[in-house]
Amino acid sequence: MAVLLAAVVGVASPASAHHSFAMYEPTKTLTLKGTVKTFQWTNPHVVIWILVQPEGGGAAQEWSLETTSPGVLTRAGWTRQSLKAGDRVSVEFSPLRDGSHGGGLNSVTLLDTGQKLVPSFGKEQPGLK
Repeated sequence: MAVLLAAVVGVASPASAHHSFAMYEPTKTLTLKGTVKTFQWTNPHVVIWILVQPEGGGAAQEWSLETTSPGVLTRAGWTRQSLKAGDRVSVEFSPLRDGSHGGGLNSVTLLDTGQKLVPSFGKEQPGLK
C-alpha cells in the first residue's frame, strides 16, 4: 500500500509543478492595448499573442499571455472563436517575474464590442461568446 501511495504522489507532483503559475507576479497587474496576432486554443493552456505598439513608436512588441485550459475556458463561456487574429483588445495580466513580454491573463476586452472575457478559474459565466 505504501508503494502504491508513493507512486501516486510521485506521478502527481510533476503534473502539479507543470501547471504552476509561480512565474507570474500576482501582486502586479498590467494593462496593454494591442492587436491579437494568434489565439492558440490548445491544452494544457490557451495562449494569446498580441502585438503592442510602444508609446515612443518603433516596431510592435509581441506579448504572450497564458491562461487556463480550453475546458475551463469553455465552462466560462469562451470558444475557440472568442478571439481572432486582428481583433483589437485590451488585456489585464500579471506580468512575468523576469520582465519578459508575457504574463498570466486576468481578462481581455474586445475594444470594438466592449465584450470582456475572463478566465474565471472555477466560476462559470454562461452567455459569453
